[in-house]
Formats: sequence, structure tokens, C-alpha cells
Amino acid sequence: MKMRHIVVLLPSIDRIGGAERQALIAANALKQRGWRVTLIALTGSGGEAAAQLQQNGIGFLSLHMRKGVLDPRGWLQLRRWLRENRPDVLHAHLPHASWMARGSRIFSSVPLQLDTVHTPAAGSALQQWTYRLTSSIPDCVTAVTQSVANTYTTSRLIPSDRLFVIPNGIDTNAWAPDASTRLRIRQQLGIGDEFLWVSTGRFEPVKDHATLLKAFVSLPAQTHFALIGDGSLAVPVQRAAEKLGIHSRTHFLGFLEDPRPWLQAADGFVLASRWEGLPMALLEASSCALPSVVSDVPGNNEIISHSLSGILVPPANPDALAAGMARLLQMHPEERAIMGKEARESVVARYHLDRVMDQWIALYAGLLGDTPQSHA
Repeated sequence: MKMRHIVVLLPSIDRIGGAERQALIAANALKQRGWRVTLIALTGSGGEAAAQLQQNGIGFLSLHMRKGVLDPRGWLQLRRWLRENRPDVLHAHLPHASWMARGSRIFSSVPLQLDTVHTPAAGSALQQWTYRLTSSIPDCVTAVTQSVANTYTTSRLIPSDRLFVIPNGIDTNAWAPDASTRLRIRQQLGIGDEFLWVSTGRFEPVKDHATLLKAFVSLPAQTHFALIGDGSLAVPVQRAAEKLGIHSRTHFLGFLEDPRPWLQAADGFVLASRWEGLPMALLEASSCALPSVVSDVPGNNEIISHSLSGILVPPANPDALAAGMARLLQMHPEERAIMGKEARESVVARYHLDRVMDQWIALYAGLLGDTPQSHA
């Protein structure tokens, strides 16, 4: 079988969220399986993520669009690039990239074009109308969970016969417990045996950091809280922590390229999202055998089994979240370890990267008429 060339299209990789992280993971995995891979961003310079891609032998191009999908220079540049390089697959992630891929296909022949939807949030009425209007252009659309798929099919945004569910994947060998890292990070913080919570996610309304902080207030003063991420609400959330009197034990770490050491150092993970697709942060925490307290919303509750691999609580409810956190905090360490072990085993069984990439390869191969090759 000839080497196939795939283009991964994203709005930007200057700021990495769960969808961007998963696209980068898949791009590197495809490269390791012998594919030629190019990642194209609509905006930004790519930063460290682009440098790492190129170091791994993956091509990178930014269209440097300044007005979103309305910048005609980006359209012309992408059209020209597609015609000159003739990739086999154009795979878009997130709405702006999806519209760009669909529009570009009209003018540039690509054998296979598909989108991936990462969240049940389908956008404004205008965005949904545009998505529905162009739904016949891609060969198929994939969703990261069945609940996300159901949102798009019931809204008639995607025909059900061209929608496939392929979950996010994670390298569970890399994301694993590490006792030496745990000791190093805790010594760095000077917290000894005190309980350390970690939460990872962009500082935007969907992650509901306000509920997180209100819940944390009621926990014992010996507990610490590390918040990883950045976003438009980062400063307001820090100010809220000061007003609540918990700033001395709340550690704002900003965006981290690799949050793994903090997950390995923590005792519990917490996520208060109002909605989710299939959160990479929760997969990563669970893969590190970290027991979690998370909002009971689709995505979260597809990863966590209540009272087995974590604790599910109603969303947007500080009292319920505080009670769930207190329950985990009061467990015997061995009981928490059993819960974390269950979380890891579940992720290894369902979301291991090799398993997920086999699904992607099979989908591409089937639509291109190739014979799929699974990972040895």
C-alpha cells in the first residue's frame, strides 16, 4: 500500500485544549505508523507545538488568517496548497476548521474529507444552519462520544448514516503513576502528606471554576488545590480565590505543556464542567490512577463509574461538589488507591491509543478503499 498523506486542519495550536491535544496525539501516531502528515492551522504561529511537530517529521503550515473564516487570503492559500500537494485525506477538527475544509473541497479535489466534533455545544443558530447546509460535502463526520453524536443527529446537523463514533485516545504507558515524581512535586510545594487536588481545564465558563472554588472553601485548611490552564477568566478566578480567603493554598499554574507531573503528585482530581465532549484531562488523570470527583454530565459519566472509578455529582452545585470532594478526602488511602486503579484499568481497556488509532486507520482505509493495517 502506498504512503498516504493526511492533512489535519485546526483553527490554531497556539493554545492547546482537549481537542487540539487529541489532534496532535493522532497526528504523531499516524506518523509513527508510516503516514505522511501535515498539520495546517488557520491562525497563529504554532509556537512550541509546531516546533515539536516538525522535530517529529510532521509538516506544519499556518495560514495566518486574521478575520477567521472571512479572510480570503487564507482560503486562497489553502486552495493553492491542496492543489499543489494533493493529500489523500483532509481531516478537520472544531467548527471553523470544518467550515474551511468543506468550503475548500468545493474548489480543490481531495479524495477523503471528514470532520470530528468534540463537544455537544453545536453553536449559534447561524452556525448550525451553515453546518447543516454543508453537511453533504464531507464523506463522513465522527464524534468523540455517542452523546455528542446524538446531539448532532437529533438536531439534523449530520445524517446518521454518515456519522461514526471514535473516542479520544491516550498513551496509557506514558500517562501512568510515578512515585518519584509524586515525591519531587510535593517536596517542591512543601506540602508533605497534605491532600492535593488538581484540576485541568481552560478558564472559560464551561469549566465552571466558580463552583470549584466555592466547593473548595468548605474543605479542611490542610488541603491544597492546583489549577492548570489559562483563558479569559483566569484573572477573575484568581481574584475570586483571594476574596474567598483560599489563595494561600490555591496554586494557579497557568497553561502547562505537560501537566502529567502534577497529576502524578496529586491525591484527587476534580472537574466541575457544565458540559463536556470526552475530556482529555479526565482521561489523563484516570490513566495516572487518580480518583476523581466530576460533574455528572455526558462525557464525564462515560469515563467515570460512580463510586467505582470516581464520584459523580450534579453540575453547577457547589454543595454537592464539596460533599463529593469531602467523601474522597475522608476515604482511607487504600480505598482511594483501589478507586484510582479501577479508573486506570477502565481507561486502558477503552481508550488506549493503539486501540483508538486502529479505529481511525480502519475508517480511513475503508473510505479510501485500502486494506487497513492494525498496529503490531
